[in-house]
Amino acid sequence: MTAIRQRKEIKVAEVYEDNPSREEEEELERQLLTVYSGRGLWKILSLTVGGTIGLCIGFLTSVYLATLHENDLWFSNIKEVEREISFRTECGLYYSYYKQMLQAPTILKGFHGLMHDNKTESMRTINILERMNIYQEVFLSILYRILPIQTYLEPVYFYIYTLFGLQAMYVTALYVTSWLLSGTWLSGLLAALWYVINRIDTTRVEFTIPLRENWALPFFAVQIAAITYLLRPHLQPLCERLTLLAVFISTFLFSLTWQFNQFMMLMQALVLFILDCLNMLPTTKVTWLYVIQVTSLLLVCVLQFFNSMILGSLLISFNLSVLIARRFQKNLKTGSFLHRLWKLLFHLALVLGLTIFLHSLIKQFLNLKSDEHIFKFLKAKFGFGATRDFDANLYLCEEAFGLLPFNTLERLSHTLLFYAYMFVLSIMVIVAVVVALRNLSDSANVQSMHKKGRCTIVMKPGTAYNLMHSILFGCLAFSTMRMKYLWTSHMCVFASFGLCSSDIWELLLKLVHLYTPKRMKLMKYSIPIIILIYLCYKFWPGMMAELSELREFYDPDTVELMNWINLLLDSVFYI
Repeated sequence: MTAIRQRKEIKVAEVYEDNPSREEEEELERQLLTVYSGRGLWKILSLTVGGTIGLCIGFLTSVYLATLHENDLWFSNIKEVEREISFRTECGLYYSYYKQMLQAPTILKGFHGLMHDNKTESMRTINILERMNIYQEVFLSILYRILPIQTYLEPVYFYIYTLFGLQAMYVTALYVTSWLLSGTWLSGLLAALWYVINRIDTTRVEFTIPLRENWALPFFAVQIAAITYLLRPHLQPLCERLTLLAVFISTFLFSLTWQFNQFMMLMQALVLFILDCLNMLPTTKVTWLYVIQVTSLLLVCVLQFFNSMILGSLLISFNLSVLIARRFQKNLKTGSFLHRLWKLLFHLALVLGLTIFLHSLIKQFLNLKSDEHIFKFLKAKFGFGATRDFDANLYLCEEAFGLLPFNTLERLSHTLLFYAYMFVLSIMVIVAVVVALRNLSDSANVQSMHKKGRCTIVMKPGTAYNLMHSILFGCLAFSTMRMKYLWTSHMCVFASFGLCSSDIWELLLKLVHLYTPKRMKLMKYSIPIIILIYLCYKFWPGMMAELSELREFYDPDTVELMNWINLLLDSVFYI
């Protein structure tokens, strides 16, 4: 039977105790909004200041190198023939094609002259666009014709200022890469300063301006920066597509401007292959990078009139072999440690065998023998037998293709770069070994540990890529001195990143049981600032003295010889 009883009174105080008031909720929301807006404003301010510093330091580096070039030769005061003579060895040859395009009556006739050249090689007519990487000279000559600058800027200045402008892009790309790795633009500033102070070992643009590497390395640095950003997790789809586009454009331009492109990208492909096998990079992004490399090289092949050396390159064979091998082995990253190790060894053997097979098949199909001197050079260089090949022996005689002199390390140590680099490298190698061994163990356990936050030692994909890149290109630099410029510039990036890395200082402080967030931040910012102050104090006076030192180009014998040759040619054409 239903009964009616008196309603109990609800105590207001009890309700307030159980549920927070509307005013308290609004106050909490306002506080959170203030915190997030403050962080957003600080991030915008940091990006603005850091970006401005990066652009300024790139521009100042360009001006610094251009001033050194002017002071060394008094370039603005010497004759045209003396300016051209200052482009020594193959540098003068590359510049001559730029001059030839400008002197042609029309752009089409300029192209025709390059495609049917009978001056470069005696008694032979060759296609320069197929034989050499000179599209940059062709593009500059067309740009100079189009732009309204002929009245106040001479062609030679347009040429050298373009290359010094690329150096600004080069330094800015190094700055950005270090910033992306460390999370602070202070790291980029230290990398750029190290690059300038170690100028003797990081660049030779001021005295070999038209050299192919001075065109290519800025695009290579942009590519590394773009890859570092691409390997970040949780990128938005649009951002990822734009980054892939940047990687493709920079890879293509790098491939187009340097004859050693395929060998450098082969080293890069090896970096991707090793890290992908160790499960340190996302496989999908690695696949995209393989495809971009092959596509870029094939486009260059088309522009160079189907140059057979490009089609028969090891890079194309290797990348295709990796992609084919993956189709047969889809479960490489599962199983126990020993099981995965055996699968990886089989995968390595399969890729190696496919690469050799495809490379031999392509060379046989194309009847390609023009690259044999490279393998003969490598065989003789590393003591696997002498060779009678002229081109291989010519490379062996050149000092630039010899081993890296140890005084290079002495100079790099003098600026603290080598010490900082070895400090960071040793720590990161140990971390990489630990992470690789953990990844090769039971993948299910590793994923569960990541979810629970129990993995104290981690390595970001961008850091892993730059670590392996630095190691392989360091080996290349030690074996071939000319390639040191690929390594030393990246040394600046990697050393500065490590000194400004929260992960490294957190790990070191935890090892000695001294970790607190404040101590970590203190080490992260104080050490780089101290090094910056020391470098400025020690090397700034020398840099200013170098800028004030004035020299002059003086080579009367060569000038007289060139004038006599020009006079002789004029008389022949007159007759």
